[in-house]
Amino acid sequence: MNVSELLRRLQTEHDETAARADNLREQIERLTTALVETEARLAEIATTRKVIDGLTPPDQATDPAETATATVYQRIVTAFNEHPGKAFRVRDLHEHLGLPTDEPSINVTRSRLGRLVRQGLLTQPGRGRYQKRT
Repeated sequence: MNVSELLRRLQTEHDETAARADNLREQIERLTTALVETEARLAEIATTRKVIDGLTPPDQATDPAETATATVYQRIVTAFNEHPGKAFRVRDLHEHLGLPTDEPSINVTRSRLGRLVRQGLLTQPGRGRYQKRT
């Protein structure tokens, strides 16, 4: 194989790889747009649920699991509203709220806090720290 053949093959591989990279960038852009739209829809659904819950008469029973989850979310949001300048770590938030500090419970709350960050209610000023958006 001579040098010109080697360079031609190298250029072909470069062109194919560049085309694949462009294709992946386009996929990432489409997925990012879809993710933003989906997260916005989730926030709308959560807001709608809050409005409906507020309009539902107290005599209409709701699923206890849904109520418990909504109550935990409300307690979390209330804690951040009461301490708007404070950045909480998940374990500190659990202690503040009197929640169990076992690892599975911490992970569930970490997930909930991530949702609140994506919904724009909280910010993450540092790794593992959460604060009310100002």
